[in-house]
Amino acid sequence: MMETEALPLVTIVTPSFNQARFIQATIESVLSQGYPNLEYIIIDGGSTDGTSAVVAPYSDRLTFLSEKDRGQGDAINKGFRMASGSIVAYLNSDDLFLPGAVSAAVAALQEHPEFGAVYGEGYRIDAAGNVIARFEVTEEYNLWKLVNVSDYILQQTVFWRRSVFDTIGFFDLDLHYGLDWEILMRTGKRYVMGYVPQFMGCLREYPEAKTSAGGAQRFREIARILRAQSSYRFPPAYFIYGLDTYEKIVCGWLGTVFGWWPRLARKLQRGVLRVSHHFIGEYAVHSQGLYSDGWASTRVHLMLPPSDGRYVELTVTLSPGPIERQTIVVRTGRRILARESFGVGTFVLSIPVPEDIWDATLTFTVEAARHFVPGNADRRRLCYLLEKVGYSDRYQLPGG
Repeated sequence: MMETEALPLVTIVTPSFNQARFIQATIESVLSQGYPNLEYIIIDGGSTDGTSAVVAPYSDRLTFLSEKDRGQGDAINKGFRMASGSIVAYLNSDDLFLPGAVSAAVAALQEHPEFGAVYGEGYRIDAAGNVIARFEVTEEYNLWKLVNVSDYILQQTVFWRRSVFDTIGFFDLDLHYGLDWEILMRTGKRYVMGYVPQFMGCLREYPEAKTSAGGAQRFREIARILRAQSSYRFPPAYFIYGLDTYEKIVCGWLGTVFGWWPRLARKLQRGVLRVSHHFIGEYAVHSQGLYSDGWASTRVHLMLPPSDGRYVELTVTLSPGPIERQTIVVRTGRRILARESFGVGTFVLSIPVPEDIWDATLTFTVEAARHFVPGNADRRRLCYLLEKVGYSDRYQLPGG
């Protein structure tokens, strides 16, 4: 166990507005962490529901500021600017930390100085605090997928180094529904983010919550974020979140129009959901060309933040089977970075990064010449196993 003096100060900020019914549980989840070097700041938007009375008994253990503001992003920005900690996080006033969350985040950031932020596993809970399910979409870090496909990171588990915001700036005050995803995109495009395989936080879901109530307005904001952060005009996320939004709108319309025939309404609604979920699944699973079991398809899209490394290292494996030799082309846009061939075995391929893009987020594609289809229910086009992607400051001979 590390000495208290060696532990960095961690600042937790809670943005709040009229959340008196939930905020005590939030406060308790922060103050019961058992981490000895913690600063807690609540930025309240001028609540009129008795929030200040709920907070008052904790006044000697936190800072409470209540005044009108421009919304959640403004409140978080105020708190982060006030923060004395070298590590910061924010926890909404209806969400929870799980025991040990702060210590787990600190340990990961101390062990990996290259990480700009870390995140972990979590749960979805209902208004009463009962666990609904694990936050199902959490996975190990994948920058291309974060920017172009989905927000698979549970914000309630994210901890940043405070210095990150000196580089990327603070939260966008014009965003209401997607500000957490947008800040994660900006973080990931400049810094490596680390996944911590520990349950660290809970997202509370109930009808009044923003993500539940946003509808078409929420989707329009997400589309604006994607246009700004993705290099594609219509990235896969545009269709995933569009279908998710408008399936609900269409089902509601069907329920109204065919309210006189409920059985028909339900049948039509099931049909809409079936088609929508099919396409959402297709976009989510196949759009990157890299599958959860490590297999790469004929075209794999990848993204890395800037680094001092001058070579991208791809660790690839070709198992004995239908393909005895594979050839890949690595390109960024129309620019070819490398052509490589390899046979059966595991190889490390060093791909030089052009000097003019050393300081930029690198988006690149790996195209394979040969593929096979496993058959039966698995109709994927598989080419090789992609074991690892990262930077190196030196060239490595293939397989070295």
